[in-house]
Parts: sequence; C-alpha cells; structure tokens
Amino acid sequence: MLSALARPASAALRRSFSTSAQNNAKVAVLGASGGIGQPLALLLKNSPLVSRLTLYDIAHTPGVAADLSHIETRATVKGYLGPEQLPDCLKGCDVVVIPAGVPRKPGMTRDDLFNTNATIVATLTAACAQHCPEAMICIIANPVNSTIPITAEVFKKHGVYNPNKIFGVTTLDIVRANAFVAELKGLDPARVSVPVIGGHAGKTIIPLVSQCTPKVDFPQDQLTTLIGRIQEAGTEVVKAKAGAGSATLSMAYAGARFVFSLVDAMNGKEGVVECSFVKSQETDCPYFSTPLLLGKKGIEKNLGIGKISPFEEKMIAEAIPELKASIKKGEEFVKSMK
Repeated sequence: MLSALARPASAALRRSFSTSAQNNAKVAVLGASGGIGQPLALLLKNSPLVSRLTLYDIAHTPGVAADLSHIETRATVKGYLGPEQLPDCLKGCDVVVIPAGVPRKPGMTRDDLFNTNATIVATLTAACAQHCPEAMICIIANPVNSTIPITAEVFKKHGVYNPNKIFGVTTLDIVRANAFVAELKGLDPARVSVPVIGGHAGKTIIPLVSQCTPKVDFPQDQLTTLIGRIQEAGTEVVKAKAGAGSATLSMAYAGARFVFSLVDAMNGKEGVVECSFVKSQETDCPYFSTPLLLGKKGIEKNLGIGKISPFEEKMIAEAIPELKASIKKGEEFVKSMK
C-alpha cells in the first residue's frame, strides 16, 4: 500500500521502507504534536529501522501516539505530555529529533524566532543531557545557526558534550536543491545529489552546484536565480501558506531522511554521507555544514568543502560574518541563562 502511495526520493528513505537486517533504533521526537512533528513521527513509525518511538510535547501527544499506534508496523509508540513526563520519554533513546518550536509567519525571519525557540531548545537539550547523554541529537528547531551552538553549550554545562553526536538538520536545503536542479534539467530527482554547505538561513545556505551529481551546467544568470530560490525556499512556502505555517511536510521528509541515514550508519552500514551543521574546523566558523561520513558513533569523518568554483568561494566569504554572528548569539544565550 505504502509503496503505491509514495516513491521516496532518497536512498535512505527507500531503505527505510524496505526490509532491514536491524530494527532496533529507539527514537524520540520532541515537539511531536506540531506541524513538523506529526508527519515526521508518521514517517518514523513506518520505518522498519525504528523499534520504539517516543513522542513528547506540551499538548496532544497522547492522541497523536494513539493514532500512530494503530498503524500496522512494528515500532511501539508512546506519547508523553508536559515537562514532568519528559525524562521517561528520553530514557534509553538512541536518537532524539527536536522539531519543537514556533513556526515562521509571513514577514518573519528565522532570527525573529530566536528568543522563543532558544528557550525551548535549551530546556529540551538540558533534559537530553541528563537523561540520554549518549544519544544522537538532531536539531530541526530554527534558527539552526544558533540552536546548534545552544545545544553544544548546554551539553558542555552538563559535562557530556560530544561534538560527533550533535547535528543541525540542514537536509531540507539538499532536498530542495536536488528537486529544483532536477526540475530545471528534466532529470529524475532521485538521481540528483547537490551538496549544500554553510548554514541554514538565507545567504548562509550555499549549494555547491559545481559538485552536483550528475554534472550540470547553468548560465550564470540562471545559476544566480537557482541559488536564490534554494536560499529563500522556506520563505516561498511561508508566503504560499499565507500565515498557516511554514515548511512542515518537506521538513518532516528531510528530517526522516537524515534520521534514517544516521541509523543506517549506527547499524554499521558503510559509506553513509549527509550534510549537517556541526562543530567544524573546515572554515574559521566554529560550526559549519559540510558532507559528513556517518558511522556507529556519529560523525566518523568530516569530508570538507572539496573543490569549488570562484562563485561558490565568494558565497562562502559573504556567509561567514552572518554565520559567526548567529553562532555567537546562541553561545551568549546559554551564558546568560541562570
């Protein structure tokens, strides 16, 4: 039934809906009742890679969990409601995905979300540091350019920081780049792969079209338009939804793709590569997204930026100051907390 309804574009998602030698990942979704959380939980419930799915939010999680529990797949589902139930949601988790937070509305930037979402992420990651310090932490909550430094500083405060296990999920930028390039070139999107590096907001999103597989070429004006569309694709959705939310379904898909890749790597699959916003020494920014080789313990190797065009070099140079400011903002937020 499911295969007739959807043809997942990425190899990771295709694997997630097929048979797997291992089916034991314990995954928590924090913010599971929201616009991203519900479809993300649905995709995770449908995957044979997941054996236990715990859902947390401040409202509606028992209902979401009851609904999902009726689906005829093996993963057990349980909902947890409110701060007092959060520790039980997290205990024993291998992977925690955090889409919690408020969505963007028309006219808002990701930075406008900062104060509300920064507090939410700091609170949730503090609970992770206490109750599942060894878990892989996947942050979707925006602004990712600040919420990843927040997560790192919180884990440092609790003495359990491991930079190889904290990921800013930027996969939606890659998914969009693949879709838009395929559309322009008449290609099968499932066979297009564009690395996207940098950060996860506006001009910090840097698609490396020169590294696209298969190789593609665009006139400079068309390339500039394409890059601009990828960078502002989130705003495109916010405007199209006219106040009814931001990118939720595509973000849920991208979040699931990243989690499935991560779990595949944790299960011992070799050669799993995804881009993610992580602690990095690839530029003079302390955090930066590049392709990562994933392994059993998280990041196995940072594959770096690779060979790029002068146009892409210029984009990186222009992104660095904004990235540094967002990173500093996140770090200072944690320092200001009591």
